Formats: sequence, C-alpha cells, structure tokens
Amino acid sequence: MARSWRHPLWATLLLLAGWLLVVAGYWGPWVGAQATGLRVLGLDLAEYVKFIAEVRSGQIPVVREVFLLPLMALSLTLSLLAHRPELRLPRLLRWLLNILAIPAPLSMLPPAWTPGLLLQPEFAKQTATMAGCLLAALLSYPLLRRLPKTAVLLAVAFLAVASIVPSVAAFTRLRPALDAIYGHPIRVGRGPWEMALGFSLVTLACLLAFSTSSPDARQGS
Repeated sequence: MARSWRHPLWATLLLLAGWLLVVAGYWGPWVGAQATGLRVLGLDLAEYVKFIAEVRSGQIPVVREVFLLPLMALSLTLSLLAHRPELRLPRLLRWLLNILAIPAPLSMLPPAWTPGLLLQPEFAKQTATMAGCLLAALLSYPLLRRLPKTAVLLAVAFLAVASIVPSVAAFTRLRPALDAIYGHPIRVGRGPWEMALGFSLVTLACLLAFSTSSPDARQGS
C-alpha cells in the first residue's frame, strides 16, 4: 500500500486537482454574499481595491498587484511542470497544460484596455508580469523541462507561498473597509481557502513526483 503512493499517477492527480482548486478559488468568491452582484471574486480584487477610500488615502496600505500574484503563479507553475519527465504525462495533456499557461496572465488585462494603456506607469508592473509569463509558456518545452529538479521544486514552492501569503494578508487588511462598505461583517467566501489548498497540492505533487522519479528519467520527447 505504501508503494502505491509512490506511483507517478498520484502526483499527476494531486497536481491536476491542485490547479483546478486554484482556478476555482481565484475565480470564486472572496467576499461571499447571497446576492450574486454583491460577491467579489479574487479575479476582481486588483481593480476593486482602487475604489476603496481607505486604500486610496493610504489608510490601509495595500498594493493592488498582490492580487495578481496567483495568476502569475498559476501560469508559471503550468509552464514549469507541463513537460517535466518525472510526471510522465501523456503528450496531449502536456501540451494542453502548456497552452493553458497563456490565458492566466492574459486575465491580468485591465478592463477596456488598449496597448497604450498597458504602457502607462499604473500598469507597468502587470504588463511586465504578463510578458514574463507568456515568455515562460513559450520556453516550457525547449528550456524549462530541462531545469534541475531542485530548482523547479524550489521555484514552485516559492510561487505557492508568494501567491498565498501576500494576497490573503492584503485581503485580511481590507476586512474593516469591506465591513464598512457592506454595513455588516462580511462573510469570507470559499475563494482564498481553495486557492491556498490548490497551490499547496501543486507543491506537494511536485515534491512527490521529484522524490520518486528515477535519476535517469528521460527528459521527455
């Protein structure tokens, strides 16, 4: 029974479940409410905070880009792991995951964006992040699959922590302002917990796959 958990299939299932939870959590409600129109999704927070008076005045110190970090981490982990030989993924699934690394950073595009808007100082950081993620997606097969296992594992773990901690901490700091906006203590939605669990599973899957792979594993075809 113990050996069954060392099969690459378990790592693959954990990995896919983790990414699905990340998507469900980030595109899910962070501010829960019975009325759909009153819910705030993780995807919306980077824009939503710009309209909170306490954030605009600096009373609540929140860098809005921290709410884009989960998108960056989702895209980069897809690019880092899609073609890893240790996971022994089917060719079609490898390329599907590689392609899915592209829509995540494109979700950082602001509403009603134009090319000129993306070059303005307000959006410079997220434009650079989008470009980096898209470049990583292009390099997934020719380069990233050849990186050392330790480097990839450390990168995945770092991305998980860097996406969970700053975004959840910033959301926690926003709670008093959100309570005031809604006129009562808000109900935290399922989004933050699903996202955090998802990235944790991705890291665990990476650790499991890399610790059980043979040292002479082929670098993929």
